[in-house]
Amino acid sequence: MSEAYFRVESGALSSEENFLSLDDILMSQEKLPVLTEAPLPRLGAFFLDRGAEPERALPQGSKLELPLWLAKGLFDNKRRILSVELPKIYQEGWRTVFSADANVVDLHKMGPYFYAFGSQLLHFDGAENPDISQSLLQTFIGRFRRIMDSSQNAYNEDTSALVARLDEMERGLFHIGQKGLNDFQCWEKGQASQITASNLVQNYKKRKFTDMED
Repeated sequence: MSEAYFRVESGALSSEENFLSLDDILMSQEKLPVLTEAPLPRLGAFFLDRGAEPERALPQGSKLELPLWLAKGLFDNKRRILSVELPKIYQEGWRTVFSADANVVDLHKMGPYFYAFGSQLLHFDGAENPDISQSLLQTFIGRFRRIMDSSQNAYNEDTSALVARLDEMERGLFHIGQKGLNDFQCWEKGQASQITASNLVQNYKKRKFTDMED
């Protein structure tokens, strides 16, 4: 019998994604608007005109939408192959909305990986990076309490409406809160016959045992 699949944690909130994580793989497919700073040989037929000659270059100044993983691969401050334009959701206008009341925004509609994708934008060394990072942090802080309050006050209820407006990371936090509530309710009713160690403790013991063997 095959082992159950265990979710691999995302690394996208740090400098690099974890490509064993399904969330990071999906996030890296999100499109990013870019502007070519130099001609790109043999790509004209692919991006501009399928019927053009294969040798045609993509001219300088072309506006494209590339998946994040490709834009990161081509971006180079020294060679200036392309420059990145901020998606609207991370521009100053929307940052003002988030600072006013982040809870009114449907983050999932704007981008299901709002925090992870925004963190990866910092890779491109833009002038607005400090403002973007501050906005991401304050948006999360502003929404966190309502998310956890909602997860703790929805026992045995349909929660689809509560999570519909959350980005994927927020949905994960909501489900963690729900699991904690359900576990507590089971314990309170005497349905939890055995207290088990958390995954963190179990993994620590495994690593410690392996170190002793070495």
